[in-house]
Amino acid sequence: MSAEISILDLFIHASLLVQFVMFILLCFSISCWAMIFQRRKALNAAQAQMKNFEDRFWSGADLSKLYNEVSSKGSVTGIESLFVSGFKEFARLRKSNINSPQAIVDGTHRAMRVALSREVDQLEVHLPFMATVGSISPYIGLFGTVWGIMNSFIALGAVEQATLAMVAPGIAEALIATAMGLFAAIPAVIAFNRFSHHVEKLENGYGNFMEEFSSILQRQSATEQ
Repeated sequence: MSAEISILDLFIHASLLVQFVMFILLCFSISCWAMIFQRRKALNAAQAQMKNFEDRFWSGADLSKLYNEVSSKGSVTGIESLFVSGFKEFARLRKSNINSPQAIVDGTHRAMRVALSREVDQLEVHLPFMATVGSISPYIGLFGTVWGIMNSFIALGAVEQATLAMVAPGIAEALIATAMGLFAAIPAVIAFNRFSHHVEKLENGYGNFMEEFSSILQRQSATEQ
């Protein structure tokens, strides 16, 4: 076997189990990269939406008019979902003749908390899979390496005179599995940490808006009493 052998040749000449391990790791890697691009696009869109909506919200626009404008969309997501849920519950509680402003605000706050939980779940889609791939891929690759090296030494024991040229190709084939495990794990771990931080920032932004919006509704309820 030549010293210039390619990774594809190493894969072809590996044992069936090692090939299966490398195929699994390749699938993990491809899936992770697809999820990385999808999550990056989704989180950037959520960040841009939050900035645009907050600019409109704090521009002094009438809340009822803003609610009608936002709720008329086919699909409401992100910070707009919190606003729609909160204002809708606020209007419903006011029509139910509840006299306590604090009760109205508490009900509105609970509605926004439910919407917040739902939105955070959407932001965290695919992150558990990335964390899993980042955690287990090196071990799966190591399993393939151990199995390949074990087979190499078993074959080496069957010959009377062993040379490095006989054992080196088998060990190289086995080590490819570890390399592929790291190749799948490293981007997954980096993406998971980066996206988790991004989700945390968005969640904090949503939470701050929720508290500020609740304060506005509380003042509005107090002035109407």
